[in-house]
Amino acid sequence: MTKVNMGSLAKVIKPHLVCIPFPAQGHINPMLKLAKLLHNKGFHITFVNTEYNHKRLLKSRGPDSLNGLPDFQFTTIPDGLPLSDTDSTQSIPALCESTPKNCLVPFRNLINQLNNNSNLPPVSCILSDGVMSFTMIVAEELGIPEVLFWTTSACGFMGYIQYPHLVEYGLTPLKDVSYLTNGFLDTPVDWIPGIKEIRLRDLPSFIRTTDPNDSMINFCIVQVKRAEKASAIILNTFDALEHDVLSAIQSKLPPVYSIGSLHLLEKQISDKRLDSIGSNLWKEETECLQWLDSKEPNSVVYVNFGSITVMTPQQMIEFAWGLASSKQTFLWIIRPDLISGEAAVLTPEFIMETKERSLLACWCPQEQVLKHPSIGGFLTHSGWNSTLESMCSGVPMICWPFFAEQQLNCRYACVHWGVGMEIDSNVKRVEVGNLVNKLMNGKKGKEMKIRAMEWKKEAIEASGPGGSSYENIDKLVNEILINKI
Repeated sequence: MTKVNMGSLAKVIKPHLVCIPFPAQGHINPMLKLAKLLHNKGFHITFVNTEYNHKRLLKSRGPDSLNGLPDFQFTTIPDGLPLSDTDSTQSIPALCESTPKNCLVPFRNLINQLNNNSNLPPVSCILSDGVMSFTMIVAEELGIPEVLFWTTSACGFMGYIQYPHLVEYGLTPLKDVSYLTNGFLDTPVDWIPGIKEIRLRDLPSFIRTTDPNDSMINFCIVQVKRAEKASAIILNTFDALEHDVLSAIQSKLPPVYSIGSLHLLEKQISDKRLDSIGSNLWKEETECLQWLDSKEPNSVVYVNFGSITVMTPQQMIEFAWGLASSKQTFLWIIRPDLISGEAAVLTPEFIMETKERSLLACWCPQEQVLKHPSIGGFLTHSGWNSTLESMCSGVPMICWPFFAEQQLNCRYACVHWGVGMEIDSNVKRVEVGNLVNKLMNGKKGKEMKIRAMEWKKEAIEASGPGGSSYENIDKLVNEILINKI
């Protein structure tokens, strides 16, 4: 804190942190939790959403939901994409192409407006999503620190760090489309520091291209290169879970702070005014929780493929009839935009077959669902937030990774952490039914449950007083966010 003497008065000026997530649900959620934690540590927060997501948040949470607090304010910049009134996730490649080109000038103008506002403390640090690193240009111009928050797992981040080497070694782009199916992707990868027992197919999925000018590979290479110049890097993980790869990353890059799980740390915030500030882009159907209250412990399969995954109508049918054939009780979250290019609709026959033991909803408060005692397993896309929240709740998983670093999260969940079983990308109802039954009733499922409960204990310890993540938050504040101002 800075004290300014005004005669006999001393006015405390809070350090002012500008937080800017990548404009997708899985990035906004952890950034908002981190912003709340830092607000609780004494920072003035300005949280920057895109105009498109700002409108979606107002629609899902209510017209007053982004009023904020005097020292926790929301503002917007455009994303550079064509205007749209749809209530769905935008194209990730389109956002990755647009944000570096079109967001720099609006962001610079925003920072200047904040600094010219005499009612606000001057901006003292920028906290940016790891893939919104164009913001570093503004930080450098102002001579203030910039911290990058990579919302991936540590192993996923290390996968992206390898992209320049994968290009250099000729492993990507692929020589032709046959390399997707001829066994090439099963090539063992044993040269990445801190990472073991993976194959090419487990690395972040953008390498599966034949285009030598692929925009996503080039985008990722630029982002990891810029990470080298950050004041610090934050990862939403904890030391016990990813110790080896964290050590390897820390030997290569600026200071790296593992501060997960953020959703456990967030619960310790004393300022309850922040409770009303949320980040769900779809309206949450909280009736799910009442329905779960009526179920036996460990009896329900929770099915949610996250905010970005899209599938074909046939894949949805296979999942549906696999769940039906398992005879297990399930809660299935089906986003309106889950099916590529059309509305998600299930057949009347499926609804009739499962109506006594299922609940279908568009969106839900996932953290509350996963920690509900009735949840026995999670059929997931292996996004990092979902994977971490599941482990922190002691819930084992069936993994159907969709894209990006989800394949690596899946590999680690299944092979290294002992909490998951992978389902084939070419999903078939028989395999779905078999794996769901293994998860809920089989020996493998029981072993995974024991391991998941062990990780839950480790996660709680890491986020509690004296734990690694608890301590790392204070180190981040004292060593970087305040010390470098």
